[in-house]
Amino acid sequence: MKKNASRRSFLKKATLGSAALTSAPMVFASSKDQKLPLYRRYEEIRYSANDHINIGVIGVGIQGIFDARDALTVSGSRITAACDLYTGRLDRAKELWGEELFITRDYRELLERKDVDVVIVATPDHWHTKITIDALNAGKHVYCEKPMVQKWEEGQAIIDAQKKTGNFCQVGSQAMASLGNEKAKQLYEEGAIGDIVMLDFYNDRYSAEGAWQYPIPPDASKKTVDFDTFLGNAPKVAFEPKRFFRWRNYRDYGTGVAGDLFVHAFSTLNHVISSHGPNRALATGGLRYWKDGRDVPDVSITLYDYPKTDTHAAFNAAFRINFIAGSGGGGGFKLVGTEGEMEVGQNSVTLKRSKLGLVPGGYSLTAFTEEMQEKIKQGYAEQNLEKRSSALSTGTTTWKAPSDYKGARHDHFFNLFQAIRGKGKVIQDPTFGLRAAGAALLANDSYYSKAPVNWDPTKMKII
Repeated sequence: MKKNASRRSFLKKATLGSAALTSAPMVFASSKDQKLPLYRRYEEIRYSANDHINIGVIGVGIQGIFDARDALTVSGSRITAACDLYTGRLDRAKELWGEELFITRDYRELLERKDVDVVIVATPDHWHTKITIDALNAGKHVYCEKPMVQKWEEGQAIIDAQKKTGNFCQVGSQAMASLGNEKAKQLYEEGAIGDIVMLDFYNDRYSAEGAWQYPIPPDASKKTVDFDTFLGNAPKVAFEPKRFFRWRNYRDYGTGVAGDLFVHAFSTLNHVISSHGPNRALATGGLRYWKDGRDVPDVSITLYDYPKTDTHAAFNAAFRINFIAGSGGGGGFKLVGTEGEMEVGQNSVTLKRSKLGLVPGGYSLTAFTEEMQEKIKQGYAEQNLEKRSSALSTGTTTWKAPSDYKGARHDHFFNLFQAIRGKGKVIQDPTFGLRAAGAALLANDSYYSKAPVNWDPTKMKII
């Protein structure tokens, strides 16, 4: 963003703009805390039985079930088929979506069905690329869970398949279509925080479940679990239930905290500031507590450099994950700029604008004589550095969605289904998905190589 352009834009809108069109007038006029609502109007349409979007779920694990539930909150959708490699999950699918549901262990059988329009790919990360491409080539639209790929080198194949087939592919970073992201993007483009200088993201957890120690069913066996198919192109190992039910803990199948959690933050960050992503990453961390056989760290800290572009200044980003946070847990996503900061959530945005101290106080003046102190004060007073307008634009403003807001996850599927019905385009296509996943996965490349990693955010490859 060009120097001072954001501030001029924000101040101009503050004096001339309509409150219905811009946030600036309300924020500029306030020097105290205020709370404002966020709204979204949904098009309510009743669809006939023949006009439903039919969904096939590939991977009926935790995320697959939550994705399916969210998809069903969108009018005119239904689940018609499900695939999983554990028979217990197929039983669960019928409990949730009816005895008439088609179930299979072979996702290719699901892709052959005419009563499936779109598939949810909620498998372990190492299966994302193949199943997504196979689904697109089979004529299906795809909702692919994040990260879109396990390795950044796989991403271009998905981009090419989507372009070749013309089918829609939405990547599942669920906060992307949220009211919080929408408002944060508006505020940033209006210049509410000036030039961005830093992004601070953290996610602290303090539970076994939060650290991916998911339960293993007592009936897990070679008979109930198709372990060989699960391994796919990963190294062949003997049957081990932990690897199947806790796959996020292993590099062979998952992407660690970077692919699971960093990618959400990159999706929001790149969307809000209209960026292609960072060009350098430096990671550290370690396995500090959950030494249960996993080979990925449970504490991770990564620093990213973003280059200057037409939409943002050069800035730094700090990403931190702690799976053994004695504080009890919590998280945050904060954009810090030269004139303010935004705390961004799915359902809310808090903007804080402060007065920049340009006139020295008693701390630095104490080294001078009383006479010299008065001369220094007079010199600053004549420069008129602290104008009234700067004080008027300070304070904290919070925008919050109402309690009946359908939620970011609903909005993400609503966005995809509207695109399928010819009413817009997806908000997170494969190119966007690769830029978010690629940036996140730099943390793994840097951590395991014990060195900084350079990335071309436009061409989406390591350099």
